Amino acid sequence: MSGVSELQESYRSEGTWPVGVLYSRSGITAIAEISQLQGTLLAISEINSTGGVLGKPISPLILDPASDPRRYAQFASSLLMDRGVTNIFGCSASYSRKAVIPVIERRGGLLWYSIGYEGFEYSSNIIYTGPAPNQLHLPLAEYLFPRYGRKLMCVGTDYLFPRESNRIMRDLVSEIGGSIVGEHYLPFDAQRDAFLSIVKEARALGSDVIFSTVVGPGIAALYDAYASENLDPSVMPIASLTTNETHCQEMWFEPLPGHIVSAPYFETVGSPRNNNFVANYQQRFGKRPTDACAEAAYFTVLLFARALERAGTLEPERLRTEVLGLEISAPQGVIMVDPDNSHTYLWPRIGMTEAGRKFRVVAEFKQAMKPDPYLINYVGSGRINHVQG
Repeated sequence: MSGVSELQESYRSEGTWPVGVLYSRSGITAIAEISQLQGTLLAISEINSTGGVLGKPISPLILDPASDPRRYAQFASSLLMDRGVTNIFGCSASYSRKAVIPVIERRGGLLWYSIGYEGFEYSSNIIYTGPAPNQLHLPLAEYLFPRYGRKLMCVGTDYLFPRESNRIMRDLVSEIGGSIVGEHYLPFDAQRDAFLSIVKEARALGSDVIFSTVVGPGIAALYDAYASENLDPSVMPIASLTTNETHCQEMWFEPLPGHIVSAPYFETVGSPRNNNFVANYQQRFGKRPTDACAEAAYFTVLLFARALERAGTLEPERLRTEVLGLEISAPQGVIMVDPDNSHTYLWPRIGMTEAGRKFRVVAEFKQAMKPDPYLINYVGSGRINHVQG
């Protein structure tokens, strides 16, 4: 990957800020984590090209856990104990974060975690910069129910995030008198035929929406199974918390217009800040699109650099103090780390697939939304601005 080798070498030089980078370039979660890694590298490169932080470059030690939870834990321990690192950018699927948390807490490190997750967690050793459930699940429910109906077929990969996400969605559907017509969990390596039977079942049971929390290569398999059945997304769309532009590139069939995704960021967000981000990303990494994984990892490094500039040290407690309440401009909009819970104010959006394997933003909040990881105030807020396409 462009830029990895030279950054790897700089890690060992004097007069730098060493950090750990723990994203998988191989294995079942590599699609999302390569985006996270590339967003991280772009931010580090931009910061270093303008003089670094307080005159010193950020120097990452980049390790590939290969999507194996044991390796995440082993590598995190090695970074903290043997490599002199105190801050780690890394993890994607919840099983990797859960594997690293005991190590981070025991060794007093700080994990910068940049992807959406199931919530109901807090650690003073983690800065959460991906969306919490109220920023991801609730906007999707508020958009779907009045437009498509209240009967959902749930399909997810078999681990914590999909199961907890479906529990949240089940509660939301129950509140409005809807129903879950089916709930299925498949392994990470499930193929198209496994999803085909679920798509057929959804149609037979009269589902209004296929709610997807599938991750990894199964995402492309699900959409390809849907396309093979010649279904109409305007009647029964796939509505996802996990699909992004990079997954669309992996699909055999271009997804039909009309499928729905909830995320704080899409490549088509219209702003000079995002236009600059997309141009720089593509200049560095070629045709791979920007997506929510890359964008969050990118601004997470910018947050870290700003906090480091204020703290003047890599000591985790000092950095944590400086980042709480810190506000910066990100490609999705101005974001801020909430001092109440170490999660981040983000911009919920609803995207709809369109021609060219992209998403058109059809609904968005008018301001950054406070994170509520425990869904203390989870009743529909009514604050989403439904923009018709």
